[in-house]
Amino acid sequence: MAPSSRSRTRVLDAETPPPRLSIIIPCLNEVARLPMLLNDLAPLRSAGHEIIVVDGGSRDGTLEQAAPGADRLLLSAPGRALQMNAGAATAGGDALWFLHADNRVPRRVAAEVLAALQAGHAWGRCGVRLSGDGTVLWAIAGMMNLRSCLTGIATGDQGIFLTRSAFDAVGGFPGIVLMEDVAISRALKRSVGRPACIRPRLVTSSRRWEQRGVWRTVLLMWRLRLAYWLGADPAELARRYR
Repeated sequence: MAPSSRSRTRVLDAETPPPRLSIIIPCLNEVARLPMLLNDLAPLRSAGHEIIVVDGGSRDGTLEQAAPGADRLLLSAPGRALQMNAGAATAGGDALWFLHADNRVPRRVAAEVLAALQAGHAWGRCGVRLSGDGTVLWAIAGMMNLRSCLTGIATGDQGIFLTRSAFDAVGGFPGIVLMEDVAISRALKRSVGRPACIRPRLVTSSRRWEQRGVWRTVLLMWRLRLAYWLGADPAELARRYR
């Protein structure tokens, strides 16, 4: 496997040992899903990588369920950007990997993330597939992957990973309530170049598409991204997203 693009800045090279990852997971009321992700990540933890769970005020027992599978549990005000920055502030790894609590991580994905960083990529994202069945959901995931490779913009459910120096260079995630993933992608493109696009796919929950309707959700996402590109207030977009 070769990632699809090279960053302008080579932070690591092929002769460097694989970096130590700090895997940062923001969560809020994910007691049913987070333990499955932590189980996927257990081999990485056993290999010396670090798992940090940042809870935004769960009331369903998420923290108690997370405790056995995490190296560090943090409390934060709710909001993915705030939670991810809080996790990054305590991270001790050479590189940061941000995952959503409803992601699942096949073993090959983690190996390719490490390989991309070892090969010198300053940042990247994984492919994604949706957990539900059906041709429509398969096609939506395929379009998400294609769009992000063409534009160099990653979404949070694609498992953004980056070196510590790249994260620090852009000042972390901007403190906005929605589109923080788009915003940091744009900043990283300007600072260190385009992302590595990892082909092996994370699995992300299709619950939003299933609960709200597939095409309704797709159209909503397109409208929100267009509004953001046109300068809309992320707080207003977040209200529409909910």
